[in-house]
Amino acid sequence: QVQLVESGGGLVQVGGSLRLSCAASGTIFSINTMAWERQAPGKQRELVARLTSGNSTNYADSVKGRFTISRDNAKNTMYLQMNDLKPEDTAVYYCDVFAAIDPDSRFRDYWGQGTQVTVSS
Repeated sequence: QVQLVESGGGLVQVGGSLRLSCAASGTIFSINTMAWERQAPGKQRELVARLTSGNSTNYADSVKGRFTISRDNAKNTMYLQMNDLKPEDTAVYYCDVFAAIDPDSRFRDYWGQGTQVTVSS
């Protein structure tokens, strides 16, 4: 089973920065895509950033130019660097890994427990 643990969230003022981490553990044969998603109270979960195995990236328009997704393969960890934070960035942030646990298994999504990010004036 794939286990994902997010960390790095917290309370920051507008214009501040945070770096979120997502550490993966357990049995992982191959990772196709990694992503960060977020969900604010009363709103649908939305994609924030995506990183493919080919190192292509995709960002939500609302965070483009401010957020950067990256990974450290040696540490089995991915990151989300968030700069120039705004109140509308307040949400629970989740890491999402699309992976297979062995060569004969189908790829599926695995999510972490989430980490809270709160941006205030």
